[in-house]
Amino acid sequence: MILLNVLTFLGRMHPLLVHLPIGFILLALLLDAIAYIPRYAHLRSAVPIALLAGFIAAVLACICGYLLSLSGDYDYKLLTHHKIAGIVMTALSGILYLLTTPACKFLFRVPYRVFSVLVIALAGLLSYAGHLGGNLTHGTNYLNLQVLEQEVRKKPASTDEAYIFEDVVHPILISKCGQCHQQGKLKGNLSVETLQSLLKGGKTGPAVVAGRLDQSELFRRISLDPQDEKFMPAKGKTPLTKSEKALIRWWIEKAHAVEGKKVGEEKDKEAIKPQLAFYLGLEGAASPDEGSDSALVQHINPDIPASLNPKLLDSLRQKGLMVRLMLHKPVMLDITLPAGSGKNMADLKDGLKQVAKNIIWLDLSDNGLTEKDLDFLPQLSNLEKLRLEKNPISDSISGELVNLKHLQAVNLTETKISNACLVALQKNTSIKRVYSWAPGSKTAIANPVKSLKTE
Repeated sequence: MILLNVLTFLGRMHPLLVHLPIGFILLALLLDAIAYIPRYAHLRSAVPIALLAGFIAAVLACICGYLLSLSGDYDYKLLTHHKIAGIVMTALSGILYLLTTPACKFLFRVPYRVFSVLVIALAGLLSYAGHLGGNLTHGTNYLNLQVLEQEVRKKPASTDEAYIFEDVVHPILISKCGQCHQQGKLKGNLSVETLQSLLKGGKTGPAVVAGRLDQSELFRRISLDPQDEKFMPAKGKTPLTKSEKALIRWWIEKAHAVEGKKVGEEKDKEAIKPQLAFYLGLEGAASPDEGSDSALVQHINPDIPASLNPKLLDSLRQKGLMVRLMLHKPVMLDITLPAGSGKNMADLKDGLKQVAKNIIWLDLSDNGLTEKDLDFLPQLSNLEKLRLEKNPISDSISGELVNLKHLQAVNLTETKISNACLVALQKNTSIKRVYSWAPGSKTAIANPVKSLKTE
């Protein structure tokens, strides 16, 4: 087992060592070419040293390359050509060095021009071997003249116009998995180059099964603990983000792993739209929360309007309100009236009513507001968090809040409410937290689902 690990380690030194013969041989070519200039003719004496260094480095690279070939799933034909080219290039560099030694010169002297042609041939063979090595590492399409002819996919105008597989899923797979799973290098005999190759799968069976996450080996591998030896991508490579995993999960589970289908054709798309928009760089989408267990669990209230006239936001800011965009589509607002602003709520109500359905968080604390000032609150139908602390409001405020079906938290600290208000708020089962505290008492965080008290 230890010997196997050592051989594997040495094999993985190949990508590092292979650059040494490249450098030395190109240096030999450069020195030989410059030596044709009379004033630099003395540099020809350094060519043998560069060739010797290139030969030694090439031998080491060949040994490590052979060991690496034993541990990878490479295209047999491509690998064979790369081996032959590498061995011939190594042998030629050694022969050219021998031709520069005094013993060989005594027996057989090669004209300088012929020698220079052989060095150029060596550099050409080096380029060919390197090209084959690049194909093994990055795939046969990585350095190909067809790349110049490929048309770049046009960026979709909206998430609904985007093709699920072609514009989203496939680019993710090529970016994160393509280095090890495309022509030239097929780890596990799996290719991610086409949908057909994904459905066919590799050694462990189909990589993707439409509608069945439990049978989709690709999703299982990318969802494993990163410390698991079967986790993909392999160590040292960039793993998929949680949003990218969520997109692939949605494609398999909800979009049934097909190609040629637009997002707009799917019914279950609202929950995943923020991730789609962000990945595609559309519609000013904000970055999804990568800290959540799954980007799919992020709930977007479908009642929130998708758009809003920017002039309305400018108007609110001119009146002294602080407006923050929480999300661009749908438009979700966090609005704050600075504490002690001295603003008359009558001057602000009309503007707030115009964006009422877009207000998700609202902070009106410490502004001397009464229930009369807050009679517009029932129109904020999508409000989730509300701060009213340090305002002279009483129990009747509960009537303004009880029907807000999305309200989750409300702060009523240092107000004039009593237990009666908290009891009334129990009718709104969406409220999870009520913060209530009075001077001279301890802080109380009450849950309206249970018995509520103020102190």
